[in-house]
Amino acid sequence: MSEQSHGAESGKASTVEDNNSLTVTDNRTGKTYNIEIKDDTVRAMDFRQIKVNDDDFGLMTYDPGYTNTASCRSAITYIDGEKGILQHRGIPIEELCEKSSYLEVAYLLNFGHLPNEKELGEWVYQITHHTYVHENIKSFMQGFRHDAHPMGMLLASVGALSTFYPEAKDIDDEWQRWVSTIRLIAKMPTLAAFAYRHSLGLPYVYPDNDLSYPGNYLSMLFKMAEPKYEPDPRLEKALDTLFILHADHEQNCSAAAVRVVGSSRVDPYSAIAAGVAGLYGPLHGGANVDVLRMLQKIGKVENIPDFLEQVKQRKELLYGFGHRVYKNYDPRARIIRSHVDEVLEATGKQSPWLDIAIELEKQALDDEYFTSRKLYPNVDFYSGIIYEALGIPTDAFTVMFAIPRTSGWIAQWNEMLHDPELKIARPRQIYTGERDKEYTPMSER
Repeated sequence: MSEQSHGAESGKASTVEDNNSLTVTDNRTGKTYNIEIKDDTVRAMDFRQIKVNDDDFGLMTYDPGYTNTASCRSAITYIDGEKGILQHRGIPIEELCEKSSYLEVAYLLNFGHLPNEKELGEWVYQITHHTYVHENIKSFMQGFRHDAHPMGMLLASVGALSTFYPEAKDIDDEWQRWVSTIRLIAKMPTLAAFAYRHSLGLPYVYPDNDLSYPGNYLSMLFKMAEPKYEPDPRLEKALDTLFILHADHEQNCSAAAVRVVGSSRVDPYSAIAAGVAGLYGPLHGGANVDVLRMLQKIGKVENIPDFLEQVKQRKELLYGFGHRVYKNYDPRARIIRSHVDEVLEATGKQSPWLDIAIELEKQALDDEYFTSRKLYPNVDFYSGIIYEALGIPTDAFTVMFAIPRTSGWIAQWNEMLHDPELKIARPRQIYTGERDKEYTPMSER
């Protein structure tokens, strides 16, 4: 934009008439500026021209938690939180869960289109035959204490992959990017299963190339002395659906971490390790653990009204409801709910928490206090019940999340590298401390 289109002399209106602009008047100086609006967004750097004098740094924008700041342009995932819409490359999540497999969706995220039969066959073959990890990884795992958290083990082992594939640092090499994508999606279930088995003191189970992606993961988790593990098709389908639902979710904490760390042009394994670290936090990947603990604390259906009253008085927290983005029913929650019963049937278990969850949802959605605050069930509300039915310890719930999210993380990383506006992430700050203090010698402190 020209200088004229940005601003005008003090006391004069801008000379540019443009409906796609924002007119800003600085009341400190009386100057008026036109800021371009593109894609319903203004560039933060355009505000830097707004100064009191030539020595002024310029106006900054302040946005804790980046609640209203777009850090990139992306064509991977679209979310309309007000309407409860989630789409990958334009395809609704409901259709993908009904008609696709997780590996198809992983291909879609990374290459921009659904694969044809030949492309899918090659993609599945490559991932299936890259599931094994170096034997030294087993030794690396053995170094952890028996009570090490599975997510801490996963975080460390994913980062360690960069030392096994030093050539991955050549991120400008298209083949290196492609094979790193394959390796990460293929090996993440193996690393996750090894972490789970280690925590139980069980021997590691190697991948079985005859099984599907979710079936192989179930085998690595639960195979004992039987010659061949045969996963229940209902569990395979439910797990595959859960993987699709968790594959990507736009610029959340972990995806943003991948992009921020990746902007330094580090290798992909280190960037994805940053995503694992972000997911490790209880406010991100660990929310379904809090849901399960909440249901256990409620104890029985009869206690729900008292619990909700405690929530209203801010003496209790309602986990699994509400979302930073969704101001409607999370579409992923509806799909997960539809698989809970078949998982319980396949495992032969009765969840003592399902009845409480169903009634809690009903009573909360019948209460204007919660609906007026747009507190609807999110993806975490029912996923913990499914994981518990599968026999997954609560410490490993977040690991289950990390496996499918890897395809989204690597898609975000690949897209970032092709962004012509890519710059190393370097947020500004508003300094609030003291200045120009004299140094105090040790003897006078």
